[in-house]
Amino acid sequence: MRQSVADERLDIVTDEMGPTGRPVREFPVPPALDGHGPARIIAMVNQKGGVGKTTSSINLGAALAGYGRRVLLVDFDPQGALSVGLGINPHALDRTVYDVLMSSRIDPREVIHSTAHTGIDVMPANIDLSAAEIQLVGEVAREQVLTRALAKVADEYDVVLVDCQPSLGLLTVNALTAAHGVVIPLETEFFALRGVALLVETIEKVQDRLNPSLRIDGILATMYDGRTLHSREVIASIVEAFGETVFDTVISRTVRFPDASVAAEPITTFAPSHAGADAYRRLARELISRGGSP
Repeated sequence: MRQSVADERLDIVTDEMGPTGRPVREFPVPPALDGHGPARIIAMVNQKGGVGKTTSSINLGAALAGYGRRVLLVDFDPQGALSVGLGINPHALDRTVYDVLMSSRIDPREVIHSTAHTGIDVMPANIDLSAAEIQLVGEVAREQVLTRALAKVADEYDVVLVDCQPSLGLLTVNALTAAHGVVIPLETEFFALRGVALLVETIEKVQDRLNPSLRIDGILATMYDGRTLHSREVIASIVEAFGETVFDTVISRTVRFPDASVAAEPITTFAPSHAGADAYRRLARELISRGGSP
């Protein structure tokens, strides 16, 4: 059984108020693990595109790896942005996550790629994955295909982050069925807020019918600009609606995120001293302190 070196994970409350309107809590550096696996599976989900799912998957994964966790990033979007963001050309691959879904005879290890970043592996995707939604419709237990695939490698990782496509279709339901937790990246913009109720309803249906142990690990406010009244009002509305489910950590808008994507690196290595890198390291500590990660 994997155990942490230390038992207490207490946060330190300061007098400063954060963007969420709550006192800023400083989450301690997590203790080392004495072994790896089984992984906790986390789905990054929002049916709206452009809210920071892929950016958050890459950078949260890198931050967790920086704290000694073994991380598998699963690209579950036919656009393959996560794969590209870590230096993999998805169009040049013979096998991707699509092949793992469509054939139980394919070992997921044959599809997983190591990266230049210690502790991070990737199960890539490309446009082939768009066909899976249709082809899986007639399959028995079609919502559990990803669950069966990840079960074969779960003991080799501490965290599996599934970067979902902007949809609430069968692929996303597969991710929710396989997951232990959900992180919802939410742009601090009015129209992004409107769809969250539908997403939460979908999560509740999956909890009721397919995966009773599924829980929402947190809602992550992204693309925040504290200089604008609009961003401040939206984040206040998010906290009012979802309370403690909202992470204290807020990801601010910065050009360094697209710069890091072009360089095919997480911001934690591309610009390790930048505030964006600090934010994702803080998010990793907060997630661990909430029990959302080993």
